[in-house]
Amino acid sequence: MAFKAASLESAWERVLALVVQPGVEFGDTVVFNYQRESAAGLSRLCEQYGSFVYEAHSTDYQPAWALHQMVEDHFAILKVGPALTFAMREAIFALAMIETEWLLGKPGVRLSNLVVELDKAMQLDPVHWKKYYQGDGFSQLLARKYSYSDRSRYYWIKPDVRSALDQLILNLSRNPAPLTLLSQFLPHQNQRVREGLIENQPNELVHDKVMEVLNGYAIACGWIETTHE
Repeated sequence: MAFKAASLESAWERVLALVVQPGVEFGDTVVFNYQRESAAGLSRLCEQYGSFVYEAHSTDYQPAWALHQMVEDHFAILKVGPALTFAMREAIFALAMIETEWLLGKPGVRLSNLVVELDKAMQLDPVHWKKYYQGDGFSQLLARKYSYSDRSRYYWIKPDVRSALDQLILNLSRNPAPLTLLSQFLPHQNQRVREGLIENQPNELVHDKVMEVLNGYAIACGWIETTHE
């Protein structure tokens, strides 16, 4: 063992987890679900080290059953990232569609043009997505908006994008969307608004959409028992 060779046995004793790749991954349009049988050898190896567990790299977009199985198989630390920003982007795009349906042509309202501003920023500075998105112009356009890798997450801090997002939030804060539009574009959040669990305000709607993803992890790890607290 490398730790022993370097006379670092005491350091090894303080190690709680090891980062591994148990065969879960995703591409622009596909998710490779956890396969318990394929990861069985790795899972059994962990059992030789007592309380030692694995950190599963890149568990984004895994279904609930897969997360449960991974925790049972000693992949107890579930790394997630793009799935959260993807959910945030989904919610914001849904709000942008609601904004157009609800406020287009309304006197005194300036639409955010959020989706356009985001893609414009990505095209002006392609460093964060160019090497990840292949194909022709249409394929790249689709990937910039909807890819599972969600390279758009690097652009929300751009001034023009931030300004558009602020405008979107302002518009829908001053003019809360009808529940019929929430039902069309954010059906789960619409139900929670109707149940009085969240307010029909853009920040709350986005936050709740992200929490849908996080709650799946909390349930798999045994922190909560239901999809929403």
